[in-house]
Amino acid sequence: MGFIDPHSFADVDQPLVKSVALELRLDFDSKTINATADYVLKSAASGTLDFDTRDLGVEAVTGEGGESVAFDTDHKDAIKGQRLRMHLHGSRLFIRYRIPPSASALQWLEPAMTAGGKLPFVFTQCQPIHARSLFPCQDTPAARISYAARVEVPKELHVVMSAVHLGREERGATAFEVFATEEPIPPYLFAFAAGELQRQDLGPRSAVYAEPSMLQAAAREFEDVEAMISAAEALFGPYKWGRFDMLLMPPSFPYGGMENPRMAFMTPTLITGDKSLVNVVAHELAHSWTGNLVTNATMDHFWLNEGFTVYAERRILEATEGPERVAFHAAIGYAGLLEELERFGPDSEYTKLRMNLEGVDPDDVFSDVPYEKGFLFLRHLETAVGRPAFDAFLQAYIAHFQFQSIDTATFLAFLHARLPGLPPSLDLPAWIDAPGLPSNAPVPRSAALDKVKSLAAAFPSGARLSEEDHRGWQYLEWQTFLDALPKRLPAADVAWLEDHFQLAAAPNPEIRITFLVIAAHSDYQPAFPAIHEALLTLGRMKYLKPLYAGLLAGSPDGHALASRTFATAAPKYHPIARTVIQGLLDKAATR
Repeated sequence: MGFIDPHSFADVDQPLVKSVALELRLDFDSKTINATADYVLKSAASGTLDFDTRDLGVEAVTGEGGESVAFDTDHKDAIKGQRLRMHLHGSRLFIRYRIPPSASALQWLEPAMTAGGKLPFVFTQCQPIHARSLFPCQDTPAARISYAARVEVPKELHVVMSAVHLGREERGATAFEVFATEEPIPPYLFAFAAGELQRQDLGPRSAVYAEPSMLQAAAREFEDVEAMISAAEALFGPYKWGRFDMLLMPPSFPYGGMENPRMAFMTPTLITGDKSLVNVVAHELAHSWTGNLVTNATMDHFWLNEGFTVYAERRILEATEGPERVAFHAAIGYAGLLEELERFGPDSEYTKLRMNLEGVDPDDVFSDVPYEKGFLFLRHLETAVGRPAFDAFLQAYIAHFQFQSIDTATFLAFLHARLPGLPPSLDLPAWIDAPGLPSNAPVPRSAALDKVKSLAAAFPSGARLSEEDHRGWQYLEWQTFLDALPKRLPAADVAWLEDHFQLAAAPNPEIRITFLVIAAHSDYQPAFPAIHEALLTLGRMKYLKPLYAGLLAGSPDGHALASRTFATAAPKYHPIARTVIQGLLDKAATR
């Protein structure tokens, strides 16, 4: 007996699930889901079979002949949830259960929390280990499954899923939406949403879904996605998922995007009117190869998903926007990485690429490290072997491991087999298993980038931006400049920036929030109303965490604003974000 994954009860000696067919009846009044799940195993079970659950009300388990199957959910773990232990003989089982309002993967929105204000909305977020709160499963990326689903909702609502839409039937006041996917996916990519949704086609294999008032703006922002798909295919091989559709999410969605196959979820903060944040679209598209097609086997190897995807994203952007712009994206990522390395400390397990997360909730240590350190490692390899050789390796890697979940050792074995004779100077052990950044880590550089960073370096000493200095700057230049400033500045310096550029009201949230984080750390109280407003209206953790951390690092007034704002805003946050921010407040209270 042994666990497949430190975050799952799945046992290495038990058969894995091949497919599951779900029936989901969504009750928006009670915010509950009555559900059934019909499983097919890859081989017959003979005795104990363990699934992961979290707060599910399991009502009955039956075998393939309709016989009652004994089960219990007595074993609980603070991170894993409840183990569903069944005593089964056969290769089929059927579970009837209930999903409560507290399900960690779900957020139910009242009409007032939507753009339209008339109909409710619900959506899922299963990464990293929240699928178990939607259906009993072996909730590890190592246990890939195919699935079908029949979803019952009020007929005013429409459903989208990370699967092929097979049809919709209306009966009186109710609608039934049917979906299926044949490709095996890790459980965290199971996803659905339901609300007042409309569709706008963007190309032959892409569309955007959104609430009616947001649809046209989203379609304009994402209209270049077909060119991105073509650029990605040229780099990484054929697109395997049929369609790349996107759903524009409500503001409480906690991430920039989520790469659910066939239906990527996108934060509404991307809608700036100038397409300046479509790199997030490139990132979620890149996951179609790196993450969805080739997946990390456990969260210990998360860099295999995100480091590869940041590298792939920037290769797509290089093809569509040019290398100069990519240098700015990389510099912004590098600045964020340095902050995370400082936050965790020089010897932290969580600054390694191959981590040991036994006994650690992945949500608690989510950071830029797997993304940006992973990207730098792959860029380091590309530089060492040359782009043509690395491109050939990357295509071979994706083709060889498609629809599989692998670990870092498997990647390294394939790397050495395909690119033999890698020089010792690459220092692969330091990259993979040592904390922090190796001494040979590449640093993003370009002439335009260096100029912006030199202006930022001079600012704390009294140098000020002239009109000539910032003429023609776009969001990347502004964010790079702000990222390069110290987080804590004298009030006079913060006031000068705001007086001259009105950054606290910048329409691009990357500029606005980066400035407000400086204002929070600097205890610049004239910006407190703008910080309060941002925390009330945004749900993306990329923005929430640094704003709350900035307030909590400052004066008692900052602490008070953080506590007061969270008390008001918490019900609007996704459960994942709410838990993370509560953790920041609790930690600050003990200092």
